[in-house]
Amino acid sequence: MSEFASKIVLITGAASGFGEATAYAFAKKGASLSLIDKDEENLGKVTEQCKKAGATKVLAVVADLRAEGDIVRAMNETIETFDRLDVLVNNAGMVQMGSVEDTPVESFDSIFHLNVKAHFHFTQLAVPHLEKTKGNVVNITSVSGELLTPHGIFYGMTKAAMNYFTKTAALGLAEKGIRVNAVAPAACRTNILKRPGAMAPGLSEDMLFGMEEQTHILGRVLIEKQDVVDSILFLASDSARTITGSNLCLDRGAVLAGPLYKGE
Repeated sequence: MSEFASKIVLITGAASGFGEATAYAFAKKGASLSLIDKDEENLGKVTEQCKKAGATKVLAVVADLRAEGDIVRAMNETIETFDRLDVLVNNAGMVQMGSVEDTPVESFDSIFHLNVKAHFHFTQLAVPHLEKTKGNVVNITSVSGELLTPHGIFYGMTKAAMNYFTKTAALGLAEKGIRVNAVAPAACRTNILKRPGAMAPGLSEDMLFGMEEQTHILGRVLIEKQDVVDSILFLASDSARTITGSNLCLDRGAVLAGPLYKGE
């Protein structure tokens, strides 16, 4: 029997992308799931898929994580339904591309609210419940939090903030027996890249991944959703019981090489 068979896992941004794939993976391990997303239609589809995949029980909560009341409601419904929490996966997020010159300042509050503040709030609300179960938190950040990305200034800033939050939260919550780690993937073909504002002007997905082949030392070794999911399950498992405050980079060596690497 999987170690997750008796666990309660809360996943934000669960209706698509990494969140959907992570929900499905935990479902196959027999976990009970609390799935949070504002996309009611897709969330319903993911919920049914997870039930068929083997999840013990699935709660779907439609919530906009830029509304603090929705975050509180989502956590309350989770605890009312399951009476415990073992794993929190802070996955929800958005991409806003632009440089310091052309990024609308009005975008600042929106992206920081979803990419940083919502995760802080969920973690804060989860602490008393994770302390009881000696559970853990897995944050989904990005290699953009460590590499300079002049055309993704707000996005990179939010991910750098999440890297800092991961380490400081791990330090502060260790005495409660709560581990906090992060997974930081490089670009991966998910639906988030198709959303308005997710790509810099004049840049296509094919161009992006073509450039990445020249700037990552492992070249054509692409990041797949399953790579991210496997890392999340590992960090959430007892196999990672000695790991906290770590940022697991799935970057094909980009951070190691630095921003000037051109593949020569």
